[in-house]
Amino acid sequence: MKQHIFPAVRLTILTLVFFSGIYTLVILGVAKVFPNHGKGEIMERNGKRYYANIGQSFTDDKYFNSRPSAVGYNAAGSGGSNKGPSNEEYLGVVQARIDTFLMHNPGVQKSQIPVELVTASASGLDPDISAKAALVQVTRIAKIRNVPAQKLELLVNENTQKPLLGLFGPEKVNVLALNLALDNLK
Repeated sequence: MKQHIFPAVRLTILTLVFFSGIYTLVILGVAKVFPNHGKGEIMERNGKRYYANIGQSFTDDKYFNSRPSAVGYNAAGSGGSNKGPSNEEYLGVVQARIDTFLMHNPGVQKSQIPVELVTASASGLDPDISAKAALVQVTRIAKIRNVPAQKLELLVNENTQKPLLGLFGPEKVNVLALNLALDNLK
């Protein structure tokens, strides 16, 4: 028995020291080399600081809506709802989001609503939406802000981030950056 317990205890102590200390310090050191020194992507506008890599709630009709959050955009409690597509409660929540979106965007058909505008991400903090999800909201915002739709479409295109090296990942739009650019539009 001793021949099994002592090696297991040594291995446990070794992995605890490695992953709690050495690995953590290495990751911290690597983060310090990158921009913002591992403190996230911070944007400043009009004296306010925003974290561009954390999803935020935009529900006012004059702004582009964010992706819904299962955790109320609380970065301390990241997580999804863990409810599957056969869960009646989840289906009710998604249908309510669809109905709300259609009410605020009267010219849009149900089939035109991108899925990310009515479903929460796994983390509940996704800061990005697809260009399609942004473009489907242009008519509403153009009407409210009295801005030509073409100008807003151009703004969306200017704020669309292309896939890494043109291959990895989808095109995406950071909702915070897009809404800050929208507020600066003349």
